[in-house]
Amino acid sequence: MTKRNKKPWPTKDAMSQIYELNLWGGKAFDFYSGAGSHEAEIVNPYLEVIQFFLKKHNSTLTVCDLGCGDFNVGSKLIKYTKKYWAIDIVEKLIERNKKWYQADNLEFQCLDIAKDDLPMADCVILRQVLQHLSNAEIQAVVKKLTHYKYIILTEHVPLGGFIPNKDIISGQGIRLKQGSGVDLLKAPFNLLIKEQIVLGEFVLKDGKGRIVTLLYEVF
Repeated sequence: MTKRNKKPWPTKDAMSQIYELNLWGGKAFDFYSGAGSHEAEIVNPYLEVIQFFLKKHNSTLTVCDLGCGDFNVGSKLIKYTKKYWAIDIVEKLIERNKKWYQADNLEFQCLDIAKDDLPMADCVILRQVLQHLSNAEIQAVVKKLTHYKYIILTEHVPLGGFIPNKDIISGQGIRLKQGSGVDLLKAPFNLLIKEQIVLGEFVLKDGKGRIVTLLYEVF
């Protein structure tokens, strides 16, 4: 008798369970998007470079934050934008965020970024989101990214060189255990860009990889 391959859970269900069971930690929180959204040594340098980029454009850019999570990070960026759309797939999380965070230029939407139409904006932010998605879902997202002038992408990748874009089942884990990480410029995604700038890089103290933030300018 052959063992059947495990059928992937729908991404919405998988992400909802992560928050319900505190699989990313933070049991004292109602919703917790992981250390990468709360540890000052990771968050503060990220905010510094993103705020600088937004202020460089005189705080006139419209921004679409895909996979906004618990919004601990995004909430510090709103005032540097003309309009800020915060998107996540977990409905209860979005409803909570609407109660916790309010601003005239802020709008939350519950969307599946791989399946649903996304708000139009000048800049899209993807902070440690794609690393949790399968290649098929990433590909679906990539097709929409060319609608934005700027892409700010943050990914947790191995130290040094690595084989990019090994496939995974969407959910809690990332490609790090496979010695891989997401690189949108490589196959099978092959995103075409005008320019790439490294905004920041943080090497984790436990030696388990690094968090890299890139700015892509699209044709």
